[in-house]
Amino acid sequence: MNYKKVILREFGDPDVLQVVTENTIPEPGAGEVRVKVLAASATFTDNLVRKGIYYGFKEKPPLSPGYDMVGVVDNLGANVTEFKVGQMVADLTVWGAYSEYMLRPSSGLVSVPPGLDPAEAVSLVLSYVSAYQMLHRVVKIQRGQTILVHGAGGAVGTALLQLGTLLDLKMYGTASASKRELVEGLGAKHTDYATEDFVNRMQAVGGCDAVFDFIGGENFRRSFQSLRKGGILVPYGFYNDAMGKKGGSVPTDYMKMALWNILPNGRKTSFYSIGALRKKHPDWFKKDLAVLFDLLEAGKIKPAIERRMKLEDAAKAHELIEKAAIKGRIVLVL
Repeated sequence: MNYKKVILREFGDPDVLQVVTENTIPEPGAGEVRVKVLAASATFTDNLVRKGIYYGFKEKPPLSPGYDMVGVVDNLGANVTEFKVGQMVADLTVWGAYSEYMLRPSSGLVSVPPGLDPAEAVSLVLSYVSAYQMLHRVVKIQRGQTILVHGAGGAVGTALLQLGTLLDLKMYGTASASKRELVEGLGAKHTDYATEDFVNRMQAVGGCDAVFDFIGGENFRRSFQSLRKGGILVPYGFYNDAMGKKGGSVPTDYMKMALWNILPNGRKTSFYSIGALRKKHPDWFKKDLAVLFDLLEAGKIKPAIERRMKLEDAAKAHELIEKAAIKGRIVLVL
């Protein structure tokens, strides 16, 4: 039986993504599950994988992108007893999810409540788990506190705002002018990063308790200045360095954050990586994703999906993400 997947044979621009047909569906080995993929996110992180500049990623082409997926169990390998054929599951794959079928270790799969929209469910796996863990595992946020979210109109940014609303947080978000309506609709006060100074705005209200920053470089320093005493900066990416922009260097940024934590300034930083935390605490990932599925099922959160696209549209999806032309997120629906 044939199946389709997206592969890149070399790192590069979106046009390196090609849809190919494989002649044989892979068979699961012991401890593995074959999943028929229903939905996979198209994210900024996938763009970094495609370019070969995702920090710490060591896989080489040919490969399929795809950081997360939701699908249906299609076949079980030996010794797999916790799942059944036809059951909907989710996983943080890191790569490989742009495919109609894939093999996954059963130990990493999380059961998805029946009846959930696969596109909405997959939106929780990377973006909402990241947001939830930064709020609850890293910051240990308290109801009513004040936060600043950079990229507030993006996938993780909108997740932070929705989860923050459940905690009655006072929220500020930086985003382009075109995303003002989205950001304010999610309960945050919008700041146009191109024309307004977020440091001045935060200092005018006494600073914030937490800043979530994926940009890096000079932005980390300015975010740190936006904190009140006792506040915490949570860096979770290095956009400037990844995009080759001035002012961004991963080693330098790490050194600066280590220094800031030593200085007696009453504030601190704590870098977040979903992959690193999952490796250290795999039980946290499963518990937190289960909590998010419950919130989705109860209608308390709803991912901001702007476009649902086909697997064959993966290159177009990457182009849109690279141009920052999406309010919310894109999901590839198979």
